[in-house]
Amino acid sequence: MAGIENVRAALETALDGMTPTVDTTWENVPFEPTAGTAYQICNILFASPDNNEYGSRHQEQGYMQVKLMYPLDAGTADINTRAELLRITFARGNSFTRSGVTTVISRTPEVRAGQVEGDRWAVAVLIRFFANI
Repeated sequence: MAGIENVRAALETALDGMTPTVDTTWENVPFEPTAGTAYQICNILFASPDNNEYGSRHQEQGYMQVKLMYPLDAGTADINTRAELLRITFARGNSFTRSGVTTVISRTPEVRAGQVEGDRWAVAVLIRFFANI
C-alpha cells in the first residue's frame, strides 16, 4: 500500500473507532443521511509533500476535515461535545500507524464556525497531520 493510502487508512480507522459512533460519509462511498440524525463527512486533503533532503524520502502533510452535520434548531451542545471528542482523539502529538507508516497529529484540531447547510447545523473540524514516508 502506498504512503498516502496508509495515512488515509490510519486516520479513517481512528475516526471510525471513536465512541459514541456517528454515521460517516467517506470519500467516494455512497451515503444517504437519515432525517433528524447526526452524521459526519470525512475528507482528507493532502498538501504538497515536504522534501527536506534529496532522495526518495519525503514528508506527507495535510489535514483531515471532519464536517459535523447535526439537526438544525437543536442547539450546539451535542455538536460541541463531538468536536471536543475529535480534539481529544486527535490531540496534538497523537499518532496512528498503518503498515509501518506513522501519521502524527501536528496541531490541536481547529473547530470552525458553524453554519446552516440545508436541514443541518454544520461545524468543520480540521485535523492537521504529517507522516514521514
